[in-house]
Formats: sequence, C-alpha cells, structure tokens
Amino acid sequence: MTSPHDWFFWASLSACFAALTAIFAKVGIRGVDSDFATLIRTVLVLFVLTGFVLYAGKWSDPRTLAPRTILFLALSALATGASWVCYFRALQVGEASKVAPVDKFSLVLVALFAFAFLGERPSAREWLGIGLVAIGVLVLALKR
Repeated sequence: MTSPHDWFFWASLSACFAALTAIFAKVGIRGVDSDFATLIRTVLVLFVLTGFVLYAGKWSDPRTLAPRTILFLALSALATGASWVCYFRALQVGEASKVAPVDKFSLVLVALFAFAFLGERPSAREWLGIGLVAIGVLVLALKR
C-alpha cells in the first residue's frame, strides 16, 4: 500500500520511464509508420498491464463502475491515444531532445486546466515554477 507522501517517488519513476519511452520509441520507429508503431506499443501495454493487474490481484468487475467513472476514463483513454499518436509522429520527424520537452509542456497545461476546472490554486512560488517550465520549453523548441 502507498501513503499520500509517496507521490514524489512515483512521479519521479514516471519521469524516468517517460524519458526512456522517448529514447526507445525514437529508435523503435525507424523505418516504421508512427501510427502503426503506436498501435504495437498500445497492444503491448494492454498485455503487460493485464498481466500486472491479474498478478497483483487487483482485478474487479468493470461493470460495477459508476457511469461517470467510465465516461472520464474513456475520455482519458481518448486523450492518451491522441497524445501517443501525436508524440510518435513528432518523434519520427523530430529530435527526441526537442520533442520530449515540448511534450512536457503538458505540465503547464495541466496546471492551467486544474486551475480552471478542478479549482486547484497553486501558490505564487508554484506559478513561478510553472512559468519557468513554459519558458524552458520555448527555449528548447526555438530554432537555433
């Protein structure tokens, strides 16, 4: 079981795996259509996560989920799929060291969307960090 204070550990691991995703994908999509590569990746994720959920004993009947939960998980899945398609296409034509930081502009967008739709209120210090990330993305994305 995890505690509420474990978020940083798990977020850090997520960042490490996301970094590896960019490197592995950049190598893996050479000579392959990016959309087809995204499909292969998605199928593999499906199998790995299914095995993990079954092995960990975390399977439950999805029919017992509330309709609102299903709706928002479906919307999240659609957004994830669109993100992956766009990310792989960007990796196929761009440098991983430029594509990944621009992709991480999602951090800025999450903060803005959380403010607008979830009522989250970052502190001035947190807004400064979010602004610095936005500036960093622009610096990395601009042509030299």
